[in-house]
Amino acid sequence: MRDGVLNGSAAVQRRAMSKAITLLESTRADHRAQGDALLTALLPHTGRAFRLGISGVPGVGKSTFIEALGLYLIGQGHRVAVLTIDPSSTVSGGSILGDKTRMEHLSVHERAYIRPSPSSGTLGGVAEKTREAMLVCEAAGYDVVIVETVGVGQSETAVAGMTDMFVLLQLPNAGDDLQAIKKGVMEIADLVVINKADIDKNAATRAQAQITSSLRLLGLHGNPEHAHHDASLWHPRVVQMSALLGEGVDTFWAAVSEFRQLQTANGRLAARREKQALAWMWERIDAGLKQAFRQHPQVRELLPQLQQDVAAGRIAASTAARNLLAAQSGQALEATN
Repeated sequence: MRDGVLNGSAAVQRRAMSKAITLLESTRADHRAQGDALLTALLPHTGRAFRLGISGVPGVGKSTFIEALGLYLIGQGHRVAVLTIDPSSTVSGGSILGDKTRMEHLSVHERAYIRPSPSSGTLGGVAEKTREAMLVCEAAGYDVVIVETVGVGQSETAVAGMTDMFVLLQLPNAGDDLQAIKKGVMEIADLVVINKADIDKNAATRAQAQITSSLRLLGLHGNPEHAHHDASLWHPRVVQMSALLGEGVDTFWAAVSEFRQLQTANGRLAARREKQALAWMWERIDAGLKQAFRQHPQVRELLPQLQQDVAAGRIAASTAARNLLAAQSGQALEATN
């Protein structure tokens, strides 16, 4: 599988990448071990791509935007990988995974790879193994990796925490002033795009001015680095475009290229990736501890009854949690004595 990802022909490489990502998404213990070995083998070939996070509310045109951008980048000589995340149903657990069909031209291009994945309830609309899938794409030689997330509000911090640049898509008539300065999202946006600007040019221009003002206000009170203009630093900005008509894609990519150049020169891009790698490690530790806790023999024995007691109001949830943690730690202490 490693050789297929690194050196296979176009068709062989696609199959190897899909198999590799499926292996990494598996929850089976033996598959997890194989996946870890594969990642270790691929890691020396990663890190050279630019990682771009895209988010926005449903209907803002994320799929159309990504297809227009992907085709533009391919025309510039790039290879583009797109990891799209679809929300999983809280009832059935299933996902539609329809983004690939919405990008009908990009999905069939030999220099593009699109992989839809379910969020499976993960906070922020990001699949649990998105980071690992990015590494597979980078090892295969894709130099631009785009992560499209579910537009779910303030949890966009999840995708901002795994990409080099976070782009927020907005509509020309997205809402009032309070909506535009929603701090949880705006503070982490490196670039805001007013998409569908062709529908209402005046509204798009008003939205651009309004959000630019909001970003400046957030800079004054939130991030001291943005309070005063420094040519060596990137300052968040707002651009207009129409993905459907292909207008403004070159302007958007020029801004992205400027961001990459500045952040590379001042060391912020490398520092951001180092911070993300450590955060990824701790996320995996947290997930592993939670899984080990649920699989602990005494916890599994006590859990059904305690769940019933909590649901019926016979015991406080905090007390039940402490009892379960004590059961796990008590068993661990006995095992070490």
